[in-house]
Amino acid sequence: MKFYKYLFSMLFAISISFMVSAEIKKHEFTKEDIQRMAKAKAVIETKFGNIELKFFPEVAPNHVRNFIDLAKKGFYDGTTFHRVIPGFMIQGGDPNSKSPDRSKHGMGGPGYTLKAEFNDKPHKRGTLSMARAAHPDSAGSQFFICVADSPFLDRQYTVFGEVVSGMDVVDKIVAQPRDKRDNPIERIEMKIKIVEKQK
Repeated sequence: MKFYKYLFSMLFAISISFMVSAEIKKHEFTKEDIQRMAKAKAVIETKFGNIELKFFPEVAPNHVRNFIDLAKKGFYDGTTFHRVIPGFMIQGGDPNSKSPDRSKHGMGGPGYTLKAEFNDKPHKRGTLSMARAAHPDSAGSQFFICVADSPFLDRQYTVFGEVVSGMDVVDKIVAQPRDKRDNPIERIEMKIKIVEKQK
C-alpha cells in the first residue's frame, strides 16, 4: 500500500501539473442549490456498461457543480479512462485523451482550477474523487473512482460522490491491458449524462 501511495502522488503531480497556474473558481451556494445537486445523478456510459453516480454537495458543492456543468456541456464525451491501476483506481476526465497522442493524456483540464474542498468522506471502494497536481487547489476536470479502500488519500483529495451501481463495470475497466503509463491499450471512451429530479 505504501508503494501505491507514492505512485499515486507522483502520477497526479506529473499528470496535471500544467493546471496549477490557472484561474481558481469558487462559488457560494444556497440551501436550495445543495438540495437540488443532491438529487442529481450522473451516468457514465462506456463500452463495458454504465456507471451511476450520486453526489455529495453538502461537503463539496463546487466540485459537484463543476462536474455537472462540464457533463451538461458534453465536455467529458469522447474522453477516456486514461489511467487504470488494479487494486487502486481508474482515472479519467482529461480532454487531451480525445486525441490519439497518448503522450499528452493526463495533462489536460478545463482551463481553470477549483478551490480544494477536502472533507471527512473516506476514500473507499466506489468513491468518486478529484485528481489534482501537487497544489491543493489544482483540480479541474479529471476524476477518479476507487476500486479498493484507499484511506491514505483521505482529506488530501476532494471526495464529491460515489458509485451507486456499476462497480462491475469499474472492475472490468481496471482489469484492461495497459501500457507502462497505466493507460489502457484499447481506448475506453465515456459519455456522461446528468439526470436531475424535478420537484
